[in-house]
Amino acid sequence: MKLALNIIATVFLFHLNVLAQKKAVPFSIKTQRPVDLVNVFLGSSGDHGQMSPAASYPFSMLSIGPQTYPKTHTGYEYLAKKFEGFTHNRFEGVGCQGSGGNIFIKPFLGKEPMQSTLIKSTENASPGYYRVGFENKIDASFAVAGNAGKHVYHYPKGEKGIYLDLGYAFNGAFVTEEHVVDGNAVSGWIESKTTCGVGKYRIYYYLEITSKVNWEKLSEHKLVARLDVAATSAEINVALSSVSVESAKSAILDQTLEAIKNKSTAEWNKNLAKIEVSGDLENAKLFYSLLYRTMQSPYVISDQDGQYRNTKAELRKDKEIRYNGWAIWDNYRTQLPLLSIITPDRYAGMVTSIADLYDSGKKDYAGQTEPSNTVRSEHAIVVLLDAYRKGYLVDFAGIADSLEKEVKGLDYKSPDKALESSYDNWALAEIFTILKQPQKAAIYKNKALEYRTYWNKDFKDMSKRDVDQMQARGLYQGTIWQYRWFVPYDFKGLIALDGGEEAYIAKLDEFFARDLYNHANEPDLQVPLMYNITRQGYKSQYWMHRLAADTVIQNYFNDNSRGIGSYIGKIYKNQPEAYLRTMDDDAGAMSAWYIFTASGFSPACVGWPVYYLNVPLFPSVTFHLPKAKTFRVEVANFSPNNKYIRQVFLNGKPFNRNYITQEDIKQGGVLRIVSSADPVKVSSTENWISSME
Repeated sequence: MKLALNIIATVFLFHLNVLAQKKAVPFSIKTQRPVDLVNVFLGSSGDHGQMSPAASYPFSMLSIGPQTYPKTHTGYEYLAKKFEGFTHNRFEGVGCQGSGGNIFIKPFLGKEPMQSTLIKSTENASPGYYRVGFENKIDASFAVAGNAGKHVYHYPKGEKGIYLDLGYAFNGAFVTEEHVVDGNAVSGWIESKTTCGVGKYRIYYYLEITSKVNWEKLSEHKLVARLDVAATSAEINVALSSVSVESAKSAILDQTLEAIKNKSTAEWNKNLAKIEVSGDLENAKLFYSLLYRTMQSPYVISDQDGQYRNTKAELRKDKEIRYNGWAIWDNYRTQLPLLSIITPDRYAGMVTSIADLYDSGKKDYAGQTEPSNTVRSEHAIVVLLDAYRKGYLVDFAGIADSLEKEVKGLDYKSPDKALESSYDNWALAEIFTILKQPQKAAIYKNKALEYRTYWNKDFKDMSKRDVDQMQARGLYQGTIWQYRWFVPYDFKGLIALDGGEEAYIAKLDEFFARDLYNHANEPDLQVPLMYNITRQGYKSQYWMHRLAADTVIQNYFNDNSRGIGSYIGKIYKNQPEAYLRTMDDDAGAMSAWYIFTASGFSPACVGWPVYYLNVPLFPSVTFHLPKAKTFRVEVANFSPNNKYIRQVFLNGKPFNRNYITQEDIKQGGVLRIVSSADPVKVSSTENWISSME
């Protein structure tokens, strides 16, 4: 009997093992397309990312997506059944209750648009494409390629139409509009408030219904297009431009929905395939779903002939593509550095576009004549310095006066502002050194060094009662504990201020042991990397892996609700309720953090082309670079439990550094990381450490 039970137990365990092996399906780019792995519904429910499944195209200002009731910042809630209609732009993943939502369209049955209810029955979507079916038998499909797209509606027989509200925008942001109805087309421009309502943007559009319609004007901004009673379908072509109605009209794609969808799918796949991962299929799905989110903004504002409008609404023309739609405070440490590697041609235009902001009278937030929706641009000066050191062209001499004006107007009133402003002063000092103006460089270096005074005043003594309270002492977002590490340009000086390496490590240990780190926002995003400036870099390897792939404890949320219960679980999940509660993707910032960590290296300090190493989340990650070069990161002894680096080899030779540079990546080659379940507690690597000495 005992023998029989043992045999049964053995067979059962074998069966479980077989099932486990079946679940571990491998992914290879040779047999599957990255675009087919993307889950566009990730982060589209509740306050867990603020993303939408809208049909979009890489870096396009046009995204056609659904608006539900209730809605989130992007107009869509995954769990909602009731749909209000569809809109044509949104800023993915940002706060302030969202923005965009222009050109509202609702297909309807009967005579009264508002009495026709849209209840979702089926739904599917992929990059560049969205489709939904309703209980009343209306079916809606959309595809986008470039700044143009298409609607296709299928109806049952009977009275029907298309309702159009040109005075609509998310969050009550509509300002004004002008339009012209000509035959079956409507065209004009719309002005709305930008994200957070600080400035205004204007978009031009052209929209044509491909079949004959009868227009009715309901009010100043609202129209109804009546369709033929016998018709069972309707199509709409639409395009946006930052330049003019004529430019939008010339961008219209008179193609089938399937052709536009295929074009968008191919372009998305080309961009996603710039990073090739091999390993577990489920992990690859999460990776490519997040990589997709890093390429939705900033927006192309150049027309095909090179014309664009700058942030003063002035018409310009250039061969180099221009961009707008910035969230630099959010993503300058992650998304923009990632784009500098994987899409260098586009990034050159982005860098020029950021420099152009200074010619147009740059502000921290938006101006009153933006060519697209946008958010904010603090630390643009740091991005320009970083780009220059990565080999991108930046005309510092042409904008030096504007850079200096911006830095002279920085705010030091709160502890966080003081540290952030010091970062910009450091960047300007470095730029004047590049321009060979040592006297000015010295002025701004000394101004940057004043961070020591601010740091000693607010961040040295961690025994005060308010150090773990959100927005204490006038902080914008975060706590004293979370902001005390924000001296990326002078890690050496920070260690000295904190009493030396031993005291510095003790404070870092306490920070993580007490779960004071907050991944729901950006202020302390770099802190998991900050053991790398010590001989205990293995702790950074541990935390980067854990935050990206393991269960964590998080106590801080953006609604200041610390104390009502910890979050325990994974941060990055491939589901609609992804991320932490109240955690936004912030224009690809949080997605790019994951992509870097999964790839095995992350930016050490924006302004220096340096990346700290960690064990990747895949056995191999390959970056496809210009001129047919590749940079591949391979992991020996790969296992989900092997979080630590034992050895590193670059192109077959021992590599005794805890960092790589942009030049290492650009040259191509193979970085081989030997992983281990046990840490190397006494490291002998050459550690990169920023210093103002």
